[in-house]
Amino acid sequence: MNNSPLNKSVVDEKIAQLRIPDVGKASIREIVALVNLVEEETGIKYIRMEMGVPGLPPSQIGVNAEIEALKKGVAAIYPMMDGIKPLKEEASKFIKNFLDIDLAPQGCIATVGSMQGTFAAFMAAGNTNKKKDTTLFIDPGFPVQKQQMMVLGQKYKTFDVFNFRGKKLHAKLEEILSQGNINSIVYSNPNNPAWICFNNDELKIIGELANKYDVIVMEDLAYFGMDFRKDLSKPGKPPYQPSVAKYTDNYILFISSSKIFSYAGQRCGIMAISDKLYRRDYPDLQERFKGTDFGSTITLRILYSVSSGTSHSAQWALAAMLKEANEGNFNFLEEVEEYGKKATVMKSLFLKNGFDIVYKKDIDVPIADGFYFTVSYPGMTGNQLVENLLYYGISAIALDNTGSEEEGIRACVSFVKREQFGEMEDRLRLFNENFS
Repeated sequence: MNNSPLNKSVVDEKIAQLRIPDVGKASIREIVALVNLVEEETGIKYIRMEMGVPGLPPSQIGVNAEIEALKKGVAAIYPMMDGIKPLKEEASKFIKNFLDIDLAPQGCIATVGSMQGTFAAFMAAGNTNKKKDTTLFIDPGFPVQKQQMMVLGQKYKTFDVFNFRGKKLHAKLEEILSQGNINSIVYSNPNNPAWICFNNDELKIIGELANKYDVIVMEDLAYFGMDFRKDLSKPGKPPYQPSVAKYTDNYILFISSSKIFSYAGQRCGIMAISDKLYRRDYPDLQERFKGTDFGSTITLRILYSVSSGTSHSAQWALAAMLKEANEGNFNFLEEVEEYGKKATVMKSLFLKNGFDIVYKKDIDVPIADGFYFTVSYPGMTGNQLVENLLYYGISAIALDNTGSEEEGIRACVSFVKREQFGEMEDRLRLFNENFS
């Protein structure tokens, strides 16, 4: 720890205070709490890469629309359970404009962020067929979704996609789905934490196997369109955001306002259920929840039970942002391209100081620079790297927290300010000097 910017004893004291048994295996929230305590004690600011929180101002379009809605008195009125009509209509148009998918407004359901959407979808999918009691996660992925499964008491299976890209994905999925116990497949695209992006060939594999084995595909589009290698920002014009919805009707899409519109604090997103899946009757689901079709069970049984609707004013904000994007007046991807630019610089600082990128390619092309990237250091496990970096004022989470079998850490670029790049380079250089 020679020349480390932090006193090791202070960090150790805070670890003990929080009763973290193994800091290398700490959760995102535990790392957040630890770093907050160390910063308060020492006055030294961390290079904070542990939490995927937007680092840009919220869209003014949304802010203005929400203020106007509040002035009109919507705070006093319960919204419709499945969302206000303007939001549902604009969401349907957005899906057509940016994914080239036809989906009726009925299936565009307002949720308290994508987190509530996935919780409700997991609960519904897990009860569609008593013989299919397991969800399949294509990892690495968002750790809290596994926590949701734990809270629900539902079974899940995972595999790390690192060695199963392209045609290899078909054989791996066939092996698992053929066992007959999988009710749904979950993944994010672009991926949290690896930032890999499934291409249309891979999405076709997932969709066709979902049809063959009658499973629901849940596609988390929290980072919608943020594959900055191509311009996905023009409504109604190709290229479009790739989606499994091109290859199956057994899908649910999750579209969040948190990252693409920097509107995380208002907790408003869209769960988009295909027309066919929305209307489908599952006898076991109906027996469990005493509802009717799949879509109505989610809205009138599950979502009604956990929130009785999504923030009324925030729905007007999201509707306004989607409307401006649909009409070509708001290039939301131009706004968030800063994440990719920062990732380019931060990756170079790690590579310059002895680190390596873990998930490097989408099959045969380098991955995009975006909201996340993954790094490793020779001779260290991911857990060791998390712990050691903490003493150098750099915070992150280990890849094994995300279901990855690779050794390394997830780095999020959003909270790192450009003026911190010099300090970041100094700390990485000291780290490399002391451990190389």
